Amino acid sequence: MKITIVGTGYVGLVTGTCFAETGMQVTCVDIDINKIENLKKGILPIYEPGLEEMVERNVKKDRLHFSNSLKDSIVGCECVFIAVGTPPGEDGSADLKYVLGVAKEIGQYAQNYMVVVTKSTVPVGTSLKVKNALAEALATRKSNLRLDVASNPEFLKEGAAIDDFLKPDRIVVGIDTDEAKEIMNRLYKPFLLNGHPLFFMDIPSAEMTKYAANAMLATKISFMNDVANLCEIMGADVNMVRKGIGSDARIGTKFIYPGIGYGGSCFPKDVKALIKTAKQNGYDMQILNAVESVNENQKSVLFNKITKHFGNNLTGKTFALWGLSFKPKTDDMREAPSLVIIDKIIKAGGKVKAYDPVAMHETQKFIGNSIEYATDDYDTLPNADALLLITEWNEFRNPDFEKVASLLKNKVIFDGRNIYDATELRKIGFQYYGIGVK
Repeated sequence: MKITIVGTGYVGLVTGTCFAETGMQVTCVDIDINKIENLKKGILPIYEPGLEEMVERNVKKDRLHFSNSLKDSIVGCECVFIAVGTPPGEDGSADLKYVLGVAKEIGQYAQNYMVVVTKSTVPVGTSLKVKNALAEALATRKSNLRLDVASNPEFLKEGAAIDDFLKPDRIVVGIDTDEAKEIMNRLYKPFLLNGHPLFFMDIPSAEMTKYAANAMLATKISFMNDVANLCEIMGADVNMVRKGIGSDARIGTKFIYPGIGYGGSCFPKDVKALIKTAKQNGYDMQILNAVESVNENQKSVLFNKITKHFGNNLTGKTFALWGLSFKPKTDDMREAPSLVIIDKIIKAGGKVKAYDPVAMHETQKFIGNSIEYATDDYDTLPNADALLLITEWNEFRNPDFEKVASLLKNKVIFDGRNIYDATELRKIGFQYYGIGVK
């Protein structure tokens, strides 16, 4: 089966590579010439565990190809996936200009029947706009060619994207013709052999499923952060509360870990877009408005603890940061809480020395050299006034605390992810601040 993926960002590259892994002929297309040339050399634009090796393997097997030409790449294709960015506009709505631009180009160049699949996260109703863009391009050519559309939202977790794609919890496909259903069924047949569920539904429902899923997960995070803040006021321990409620199967243990707020490319953007979609249709998403508000406030919680301990003027103070990316196993800095914390520290007169296993180069794209970058985690500590744990990378979970204590100017730890044991640290003389704990 021959397919084309338009867009070589996170979703497009993972999607194309994983389909190639199942034996399909895949061409990933991007207008960025440098990006395509780098991909041909094995240089990836993103960090994702296991992806580099999989790209290399499938390129060698001649199953995975990279091109700047959509016109050439879609010849003989049965499926074309649109996996380009949908950045949020100033009003929070998803910007569809790239999606619709690709749809128009497909309509200009398609020579055979194919299914045009929206893989990008798009608002409900986008597939109709894609269909109209295709139709307009075909009409301009005076072509009677028929192209079907489908919605196939992605549910990839950064840091675990390959497993999520090859061993999915579910595959959601929105279609409106039998021909499209047959092609999409063949496309995902390798996954069905292992019992992974494939849900066919109408296109608007598929589009809504993606937003609803991310909004629900964001809601769990903000809810637990709200509870954590109340726990501190009331003298309760949110770690105990989390265990108590997580044992209820109706609630579960996932996404109820308190912290310093969610970030990344999906949750913030998708929550905003769903709120905006509702508003455009005369409905107010009251819960999601609160979810967003709680999350924005939560990104300042750790800084507020810092100023409570050291005072509002941080001039002369240096802070060691462990972790910069919004979550472990990714270099993604979009909406990362670390950026908010760093900005507040600098504006209060403080300095930051940070270390992250993979995200420091990406961080420089956002804030340049406004902070100092360390060579490893312990290199951040000498003469620092406190340690801030920002991202719960595995290598930060069991440090040598005696060594940490010997290097820090003050034995103070601000744990933004509650991965350390407060009692143990206090026994060896640390002042410990977590989220929602005594």
